[in-house]
Amino acid sequence: MKISSIILSCGLIVVLAFWVGIKIADRIIENGGTSVTVNSEQIPKDDSTENTLAYNPPNMENVPDGPDGKAIKRGYKIINETNTALDGYVGNKLSCSSCHAGAGLDQNVSSLVGVTAKYPQYRPREGKIMSIEDRVNGCMVRSMDGKPIPENSEDMRAVVAYLKYISEGVPIGEKDIPWLGQNKMKDVPAPNIKNGDKLYKTSCIACHAADGSGTNTNSGPALWGDNSFNDGAGLSRITQLAGYIQRNMPAGQAGTLSKQEASDLAAFILSKDRPEWKGHKTDWPNGDRPNDIINKEKREQIKKGTINWDKVLKEN
Repeated sequence: MKISSIILSCGLIVVLAFWVGIKIADRIIENGGTSVTVNSEQIPKDDSTENTLAYNPPNMENVPDGPDGKAIKRGYKIINETNTALDGYVGNKLSCSSCHAGAGLDQNVSSLVGVTAKYPQYRPREGKIMSIEDRVNGCMVRSMDGKPIPENSEDMRAVVAYLKYISEGVPIGEKDIPWLGQNKMKDVPAPNIKNGDKLYKTSCIACHAADGSGTNTNSGPALWGDNSFNDGAGLSRITQLAGYIQRNMPAGQAGTLSKQEASDLAAFILSKDRPEWKGHKTDWPNGDRPNDIINKEKREQIKKGTINWDKVLKEN
């Protein structure tokens, strides 16, 4: 009995050792042949960088053939040449690329990559859940100062097809898309209009012209006047325009302006006359209307020197 017990115990030890050896070998193989010492108290590896969404939109050269590809290419043309491709719907001389550089493919200048993954979503300005088609038309009537594209039209379907194409690889409902929504400036300093005027003359005239009418739809769009965005557009808010300017301007020197300089420029640009949005009264129906929307009333206050910047820049 004792001999049998000893033999059985030895056998179990051998089997256990053999099993442990296999597991160690597996771990070595999994780690490229390098032995790994495992500590049960080791802090788990931070894999947050591995979960960061990669910016890798598909190339237009890889657009598929057939009806899908035709729609995508039409959508690209509409985004890049909106004022001519949709002449009957655009009220100024801007295109989507005027703000969203390279038809929304430039990661650093208001990219549109992944935007379809965010919709439908609730928009407080409109006070309702909006589809991607609703959002496109929001830009058409505000930034383009024009008319909405019929939702079931070939042109709207083409725009959505293009936006979906460049958003491939971004999961639907993804909350953290790091390159979207980066323009708003926090803690905007009170602007100096006179300094904004000086900065405009030294840094902006070459592309946007002395009278703000612009020199090129995509590379030097109109910043004020009849051919610019109306005062219901997102960039009519000083926090948005100041953030956009500091993040993206001047062209080729992005990020060189201070917050103060960007604020000065934004206030100077928004003090100029532009098309008026007729829907101010119905915007933000559920409350929390931002203070920093520069509408006609505030433009007049800026010109008279009576505007209260502390109140305008106060967070709601």
